[in-house]
Amino acid sequence: MSKRSKKYRQIADKLDRTQKYILEEGLTLALGSAYASFDETVDVAVCLGVNPKYPDQMIRGGVSLPHGLGKETRVVAFCKGEKEEEARQAGADEVGAENLVQRIQEGWLDFDKAVATPDMMSQVGKVGRILGPRGMMPNAKSGTVTFDLAGAIGELKAGKVEYKVDKAGVIHAPLGKVSFGQDKILDNLRVLLDSLHKAKPSSAKGTYFRSMALSTTMGPGIKIDTSTIGQYLEV
Repeated sequence: MSKRSKKYRQIADKLDRTQKYILEEGLTLALGSAYASFDETVDVAVCLGVNPKYPDQMIRGGVSLPHGLGKETRVVAFCKGEKEEEARQAGADEVGAENLVQRIQEGWLDFDKAVATPDMMSQVGKVGRILGPRGMMPNAKSGTVTFDLAGAIGELKAGKVEYKVDKAGVIHAPLGKVSFGQDKILDNLRVLLDSLHKAKPSSAKGTYFRSMALSTTMGPGIKIDTSTIGQYLEV
């Protein structure tokens, strides 16, 4: 286990780590806990009341945040023929087919997200074990396997967040930079929570939003009282 910095311990010691805060108060504390010399990212972790071992409870999707993420997203496109020019015009950083698959097999991973046309997925599957664990694998449910490459690339470049529950039913997602300020981060969080709410499977029983925590890149986690977030969701 890595040793925490002195600054981190000073901030963490001032917080009641057992306290659960209402959403806006917790966000204020999280933003106030940022101390790094760079513009830290604000992250959220949400534990959902689902069991991912059942296919119908595997929550996965994507949503475009109104204020983006505050950073450039490097996107590669797996496609052929006329779709290559469409991808380049849409802003893809790299475009290719078998050659792009081969580069990744050889260790090249200088990108953040990937999109693919459906006819390329047999080739993309060859690097699934590389891209999957890194959250880079194109997927139809998140809108990154499509013939509408221009739309998919545009959304990713504008700050679309893709999410997927892990084995414990937890979703981790970025919400933007500390410099965004509270209002913009809260707007982004509302949109994400609403997307998760709409993705709730009918087979999920009991409490859906079980727990939530906010943090910055270097700061401690701030627990949120999930019973207070209903007011932020669209009905």
